[in-house]
Amino acid sequence: QVQLVESGGGLVQAGGSLRLSCAASGRTFSRNAMGWFRQVPGKERECVAAIGWSARSTYYADSVKGRFTISRDNAKNTVYLQMSSLKPEDTAVYYCAASASFYTFSSRAHEFNYWGQGTQVTVSS
Repeated sequence: QVQLVESGGGLVQAGGSLRLSCAASGRTFSRNAMGWFRQVPGKERECVAAIGWSARSTYYADSVKGRFTISRDNAKNTVYLQMSSLKPEDTAVYYCAASASFYTFSSRAHEFNYWGQGTQVTVSS
C-alpha cells in the first residue's frame, strides 16, 4: 500500500519560514516526478512546485518563485518544500503528490497518481 505522509505544516507569522516534508512508503519514487499542491476552500488545487526524478527539472508557480524551493532525497524516498518569506495568501492545505509514470515531468494534478492527506499551513498577518 502506497502512502505519502506530509509533515511540517503549522502556524507562522508573515515573513516566516516552514519546511514541509513528504515521506513515501510502499514503493520507491526515485524514477518519478513528485510535487506539492495547495488548495483553499472554493478554489481549485494548484501546483506550487514540482520536481523531476533527477531533480534537474523543476517547476514553480509564479506566486512562489524566489520564495519556495522544492528538493528530493531519493535515498530517503522523500520530497521537501522549503517555504520562506511566507505571506497570508500562502495559507492553504498543502498536499504532496507523486506520479506513477517513470521519467516524466508535469505540474498538472491529473498526471499525479498518489496523494498525501494534506497538511495545513496558516500564515498570520
